[in-house]
Amino acid sequence: MTAQTELKADPGTALLGEYLETLALVERLHRLMLDVIKDEFERLGILEINPVQALLLYNVGDHEVTAGELRSRGYYQGSNVSYNLKKLVETGYMHHQRSSTDRRAVRVRLTEKGHAVRDTLAQLFDRHADLMERDGALTTEYCQEVNRGLRRVERFWSEQIRYIY
Repeated sequence: MTAQTELKADPGTALLGEYLETLALVERLHRLMLDVIKDEFERLGILEINPVQALLLYNVGDHEVTAGELRSRGYYQGSNVSYNLKKLVETGYMHHQRSSTDRRAVRVRLTEKGHAVRDTLAQLFDRHADLMERDGALTTEYCQEVNRGLRRVERFWSEQIRYIY
């Protein structure tokens, strides 16, 4: 019996291989996206913030949020968000002020400088989407299908964290 036949005989083994490949791809794509952002920012002379901080600005957008809200949305881990928010305030990309209702909470929002970085990132993503669609690399329907699958993984993992004990 060949390895190919064995995989067909045991669907769990086939799924495991595909699942592990999906996990590796997601991890590589995230790192590659950070490299793409870094390259774009270097080309434009935006050197005082890193790609993770740029994504944080992008995700905050026009909202006023707390670090806790960014963590609860699943964008960042606690220590990362606090460090990066502090750096973005120090470099003038974000405003911060204590919440009037909870003095422990600090609310942040983008400055004009932060909005400029957010707009730069939005233009980069828009350009890439247009190019991939034009080249036939991606379609709306395909992205929707991939997103449905990734949301199922996200829900499964969330349930594993909540109900593991």
